[in-house]
Amino acid sequence: MERYKEEFIEFMLECKVLKFGDFTTKSGRKTPFFVNTGFYRTGGQLRQLGKYYARAIAEAFGTDFDVLFGPAYKGIPLSVATAMALSEDHGAEIRYCSNRKEVKDHGDKGILLGGPIEDGDRVVIIEDVTTAGTSIKETLPILKAQGDVTVAGMCVSVDRQERGESEKSALKDISDTYGFKTHAIVTMQEVIEYLTSHEVGGTYVIDDKIKAAIDAYYQQYGAKD
Repeated sequence: MERYKEEFIEFMLECKVLKFGDFTTKSGRKTPFFVNTGFYRTGGQLRQLGKYYARAIAEAFGTDFDVLFGPAYKGIPLSVATAMALSEDHGAEIRYCSNRKEVKDHGDKGILLGGPIEDGDRVVIIEDVTTAGTSIKETLPILKAQGDVTVAGMCVSVDRQERGESEKSALKDISDTYGFKTHAIVTMQEVIEYLTSHEVGGTYVIDDKIKAAIDAYYQQYGAKD
């Protein structure tokens, strides 16, 4: 595993974005771990997060695309921070764009924030974590309503590697259903392997009890691909 991925795992722990315990996901699943990018709250944290996303996107999709689209609400700061990092670290001037939950009918009118989406644009979608693939059903109609665009890919911070609407992972489901590549900065398999074999702050974050709960969770919800 590349060192930047290991650093990202430790970064999530430091920011309290990655937690272990008893949680319920948006899809209603009881889970022993939780990833919440809402806990990135300072300028320094967002700047560093954007750099991790930018590196993952550049490696997975290159930088030959036009728009980085972050669905409201969490996708708004993600798209801004990552567009800045793509410019700063990779020399790519990419328009950032997000949607409003309500259409604005005065001033800066419309449903979009940031750069416009135009016919012929190649768009990369940026999200926090995809569990069951439900949010993409809301995002794609928004994009397609703006013009004749191509979705070049989708990047999330963590691939939870759980079943989506089939036995495959949610990200694999999205890729197969909609025909574009999906990618994550890290997978949960990488997170688990790293945190069971490396101490962070002098302790092992995943002990035997947590590991047993994770194994049981994936026995029930783990993707089969």
